[in-house]
Amino acid sequence: MLAENEPSDIETFFEDLYRVMEEEVSGIWEEDQDVITRIKRSIDTVKRTLKEFRNIFETYNFKDSPEEIHFFKSVKPKFYSWLIYFLRILSLETGRPTGSVNAVETYLQKNLSRLTTYFKNNLEFYQYYRSGCTHLDELYFLRKETGIYIGVEETYFYSDPQFSTTHDHKVAKILANELIRIYISESIASLDEEKENTAPARNIKSALKWTGSKTALIELLYGLQASGVFNNGNADIKLIASFLESMFLVDLGNYYRVFQEIRIRKKSRTQFLDLLIESLVRRMDKSDEDSVNCK
Repeated sequence: MLAENEPSDIETFFEDLYRVMEEEVSGIWEEDQDVITRIKRSIDTVKRTLKEFRNIFETYNFKDSPEEIHFFKSVKPKFYSWLIYFLRILSLETGRPTGSVNAVETYLQKNLSRLTTYFKNNLEFYQYYRSGCTHLDELYFLRKETGIYIGVEETYFYSDPQFSTTHDHKVAKILANELIRIYISESIASLDEEKENTAPARNIKSALKWTGSKTALIELLYGLQASGVFNNGNADIKLIASFLESMFLVDLGNYYRVFQEIRIRKKSRTQFLDLLIESLVRRMDKSDEDSVNCK
């Protein structure tokens, strides 16, 4: 049980809880299952985590207003954004039309436009949040009656007042929408590949099959693109991804989303590239030793 009024303990607990949830979801998306199954399993994982999150919250008393503001501005939205994200892409995928590629693309573009509309309708708060402003935090992120109604999510008015403020859900929605935008953009990019359907790399029969994790290959993918080693630095990410998929007989899936997860790793953000360096250095050291022994 966490002791009351010990923010370091509660902060550490929530960080560990988030990391475990993130790892479980990442593992689900590395498995060879259809997208609907992976989304539903991800939702189950997030819901289970949020139940534990809520139980711990109910045993804790905030030390002061700044700690309460931090919780509702930064901690709670990060967790709940995952539920919003997966529920939204589940709706997106189950509603995807079964017609032509053009019909699917039109459907995805409409959903992308809805995100833009939400952004425009909430531009003032979005700018406040993203610019790191704090002068309205006591109005937005403390559990008290403020008289603020304009710009408040409708969910606030039927939510638990002890577990909600006027704007914590809006922050969660902003975070989720950024991931949803990436998901839809990746889906549209995949359709563009399907329409082109002329890339010669697609017809290459490779003797090599990637047997490492997809996350590792995606880390390598972005490393290659960032270093500009293809086409004098002019090859975009989807072209390189298509090449790697064809060469190594692997489906990278939603590599845009995985890259976002790599970016927020708590430890090294370049785990696989670090492993490559370590492995190569060991190989060269061994070769040096063998060379000396042969003399």
